[in-house]
Amino acid sequence: MEVGEIYRYRPTGTVGKVDDVREERGKVWALLDHTKLYYDTRCLEPADESQYRKSSYKEREVDTRSSMRTIEELQQHLKDVDVSDYMPSGGG
Repeated sequence: MEVGEIYRYRPTGTVGKVDDVREERGKVWALLDHTKLYYDTRCLEPADESQYRKSSYKEREVDTRSSMRTIEELQQHLKDVDVSDYMPSGGG
């Protein structure tokens, strides 16, 4: 694994170019440029150039249908939720 190569993180499908490789406590970690996170290299596999698309966090589009866009919307959503729907009931 070398800096500049493209890899995919198997559990989530995240694809990115390797910006850094380091070993710590017997594990090898690779920094992917897409998320700026280190991944255990045992969970990475080589990816095709066609799977890679460089974009920054700010450039990613927000799907307004499935995400909260403002604090006010989140607060309103929390007011509308009945917490008892999510609480366990019954005896132990």
